[in-house]
Amino acid sequence: MEKHPITPPPELAAKWVHEIYGNPSVIPLHDLTLQVIEHAAQWGADQELEACCSIALVDPVCGTKHQRSMLVRHIRERRRPKPPSLKEQALDALAHIATGPNPTAFLDCQDTIRRALEQLDD
Repeated sequence: MEKHPITPPPELAAKWVHEIYGNPSVIPLHDLTLQVIEHAAQWGADQELEACCSIALVDPVCGTKHQRSMLVRHIRERRRPKPPSLKEQALDALAHIATGPNPTAFLDCQDTIRRALEQLDD
């Protein structure tokens, strides 16, 4: 799974855990600890984003009401980009197959296309 850009690096997470608990062996950096830290960092970033968006929505320096609304939507989309749909992945896989022979890439593409087809209604 690709890490989100707001995810703190493990070294920073270890530093925070050490600052809170003192002895790093008390709370080791298990996956659950890292997930809590990741969600906390993302929550904080989301709060900052919403504060900035609320200012941008009313500040005339940011343009007309429509322009401000579009700006806020664009910022939110960039902050939390959605992964490509399975349909988009399948189309990309087909395009990749068409660009040249590569047995490993072909198997990856074949798997993506199979999963896309399996999700189609009969």
